[in-house]
Amino acid sequence: MKIVEKIHKLRKEVIRKIKAFYRDFFTVDGVYTSLLPDKVYLKKLYKKKIGKELNLKNPTLFNEKLNWLKLYDRRPEYTMMVDKYRVREYIKETIGEEYLVPLLGVYDKVEDIDFDSLPNEFVLKCNHDSEVVICRDKENNDFQCKKGKINSIEEVKAYLKKRMGINFYKASREWPYKNVKRKIVCEKFMSDGKNADLTDYKFYCFNGKPQIMYVANIKDSELYIDYFDMNFKHLSISRYDHANLPGDNIFIVPEKFEEMKLIAAKLSCDIPQVRIDLYSICGEIYFGEITFFTAGGFLIFSPNEWDKILGDYIELPKKKFRLR
Repeated sequence: MKIVEKIHKLRKEVIRKIKAFYRDFFTVDGVYTSLLPDKVYLKKLYKKKIGKELNLKNPTLFNEKLNWLKLYDRRPEYTMMVDKYRVREYIKETIGEEYLVPLLGVYDKVEDIDFDSLPNEFVLKCNHDSEVVICRDKENNDFQCKKGKINSIEEVKAYLKKRMGINFYKASREWPYKNVKRKIVCEKFMSDGKNADLTDYKFYCFNGKPQIMYVANIKDSELYIDYFDMNFKHLSISRYDHANLPGDNIFIVPEKFEEMKLIAAKLSCDIPQVRIDLYSICGEIYFGEITFFTAGGFLIFSPNEWDKILGDYIELPKKKFRLR
């Protein structure tokens, strides 16, 4: 009887390990293995998300070229640029410390955060991640993240622990994130005194020249995206993931808009394609982040002709630069 029980127990353990292996073997959507080589993986993922074959031999579209750049433009400095902590030194040296949101703390793990020492308002984010936790009133547990309200510091800790485990490289092979040493960054809560959420200005730049931008607005807890040219003329572009602001909204040119364009140009110099995110707060410009692959390189535009228009702006490097 004991032998039968041992065999049964061993069988269950083997099944458990097999299931665990396959959970790691497959990606988030459970279709494509994360152990495939980058090139093969991206071709399969592109087919699934965009609905057509990925042309890497002669790419012409914006999304095609972004995925080409993932594979063949792997300059080591890109890892520093996407790191929301290390990039601060780059910004300080390139355009000046005055463009940085004040830093309150940096931590190797969630347990290192001393919430008692933080002010009543602050922002927490992981240096390799795209999401943030905004605290507008610590005393009353007023925390907010992308998914909604967080009700306690313990829930904030749990949320940050989960975000620390997010792997952008594994999901869509965004190479710059592969070797980011993960940390948690705490910055000063910034407000323009008008809106609860800041307006984000995101410039698509090509070898140091901003060509198009979008403005990210939050209204009634929904994120809306509107595109503009460099004269701040509204463009008839929409995206599958976020709608334009509804109604007859009047878009006001941000203060120091010309300076924002100059900053975007300087930060994107000699890079085939990159997005520079900036804020305009009470008449001053602040750096947001540097993003190489908007929507992971799987961005569906409407009308879809913009995939080709933006693709034409990207001049791919003549020499491939591939690191593992």
